[in-house]
Formats: sequence, C-alpha cells, structure tokens
Amino acid sequence: MATFSLLRFSPLSPLQTLPKSRPLLPSPTVHIPLRLKSTAAIRSVPRSNTISASYRPAVPASDRLLAALAYSLPFLNSLHYARFLFARFPVAAAAAAPLFPLVAAYRALPYASFVAFFALYLGVVRNPAFDRFVRFNSMQAVVLDVLLALPVLVQRVVGVPSRGLGFRLLELGYDAIFIFSAACFFYSLANCILGRTPYLPLVAAAADRQL
Repeated sequence: MATFSLLRFSPLSPLQTLPKSRPLLPSPTVHIPLRLKSTAAIRSVPRSNTISASYRPAVPASDRLLAALAYSLPFLNSLHYARFLFARFPVAAAAAAPLFPLVAAYRALPYASFVAFFALYLGVVRNPAFDRFVRFNSMQAVVLDVLLALPVLVQRVVGVPSRGLGFRLLELGYDAIFIFSAACFFYSLANCILGRTPYLPLVAAAADRQL
C-alpha cells in the first residue's frame, strides 16, 4: 500500500525542454586576388633578358688590326730562340724566311725593342682613348714579351754551355720557348681577327690586373 501511495501521489517532474539552438551564420568568404600574367607577357620576359645578355657589339676592324699587330712584338723578339729548331728542320726555316728581312731591319735599329715596348705600354695600354679590347691585348703582348726576356737574363747570369748535357738542355729549352711563343702568336692573331678576346696561359691574369 505504501508503494502504491507513492506511485499515486508523487508529482511528476515536467519534461525539461532543450534550449533552441541559434541558426548558424554563413562564414565570411575571403577573396584573394590572383594576378596572372598573360602567356605573351611571360614569354616575352626571358626572351628579352636572353637577347640583352647575349648581345655583344662588334669590334671595329681598326681595333682588331691594332690588337693583332701588338702580338708581333713578342713574336719578333722570340725568333732567336728558333735557331736550333730551324737548323734541324729546314722546312720551318723556309716558312719563316720572309720574316728574316723584317727581323734584320728591326734589330738594326738601336734600342728598337725598348722603344717598341714602351710605345706599346704607354701609348696604347695606358691610353684610355683606346677600347678595352685593344688595351687588354696590348697588355698581354707586353707581359708575354717580358716573360720571353727572362730566359735571356738568366742565360747572361749563368752562362751558355757549349757542350754536354747543359747544351742539350739549352736546345730543348730554346725549342720549347719558341713553340710556346709561336702558338700564342697564331692563337692570338686568329682571335683578334675574328673579334674575340684571347686568354693566354700565365699571361691573361697578369694583364687583367694591370687594367
């Protein structure tokens, strides 16, 4: 009976209602502007850069001729190193025979080598009126001429062997010096005629520092 009375008279708790949920607001949309270049504009940029980077003005013919003539100074001064080579190979002596009158006239003038050296250095290398192409090639010729004069100075101090192993080494040294000088001369001559800058080993770095 007690249980029945509790079931009969106990008040029922009202149902709890859930709070109404707020409607979801739409999230704001962020617009990020994208700047796209046209295909024509994209293609035109690297092409213009490539053209400007690869464009090189042509060297005038007068500058090419003057730069090529500068290398005649060390070549003429190195012909005395070819005495043993010309003696062993008459064909090489016959090929260089047209230069012998010019070399004889050049050596007949007193102090012709010193005058030509300082004229090339002071008149061309140190003259800002000339283009850098001419000045650099002239400076290379000057440095090469100085290097070719060093063996003669050493020979005057040490002396000239007349026979034996020393004389054989002298012959080989003379041949190597002349072959090096002739290779530098023809290589530089061809590049100067084509309007290109030749870079000689042991010479180019020293010449570039002087400019």
